Amino acid sequence: MLPVLVFAIVAAVLLYWFPIRRAFLRWGATRAELARPMPGDAIVPTPTYLTTLAITIDARPEHIWPWLVQIGHRRGGLYSYDWLDRLFGYTDGPSADRILPAFQQLRPGEMIPMGRGAGFRVAGVTPNESLVMGDNNGGFGWSWAFGLYPIDGGRTRLVSRNRARVPSGFAWTMFMRVLEPAAFLMTRRMLIGLKTRAESLAASSRIEQRTAA
Repeated sequence: MLPVLVFAIVAAVLLYWFPIRRAFLRWGATRAELARPMPGDAIVPTPTYLTTLAITIDARPEHIWPWLVQIGHRRGGLYSYDWLDRLFGYTDGPSADRILPAFQQLRPGEMIPMGRGAGFRVAGVTPNESLVMGDNNGGFGWSWAFGLYPIDGGRTRLVSRNRARVPSGFAWTMFMRVLEPAAFLMTRRMLIGLKTRAESLAASSRIEQRTAA
């Protein structure tokens, strides 16, 4: 019985560490996107944790940016699983389904509020191109960058990259292993939420243009 149990544990670990964890760290991203430098990479030059997730959106960057720039607590939300965002204290309500004019400007150094958690410091903003959040205090560094890359057919690749450097040690290692699945699920859902909203905005814009013509 014991050899069977040991085999099952080893098999489960290998299954998680290779195909499943690989998906957590690079869902939707191409090899070129994994290798491409992104704004914010320099904040954490030698990460111990690195993810690059991506999605194709049938809309131009200007239809994505208004949703992205208004993220945050009591702003546009995170476009993820609202019940999880509330559970973790990031937001206290559903994510926005409309553009909020009051939250269309961000500047480096500003803080994006995250409810009961620490806010996200804005490190770089290039409208319709990239939004970078992050900080590095020496012992712990992190960055979260969103890049908008136009492709053929009026579409856009939206790429999310997380980089972090955490102290060495068993406790931190286990914390990151537990964090990875949750971070993946919420970030993936956020990208899908942005895709849905941006494509809806693009469709509305096309209807308005046809009507005006």
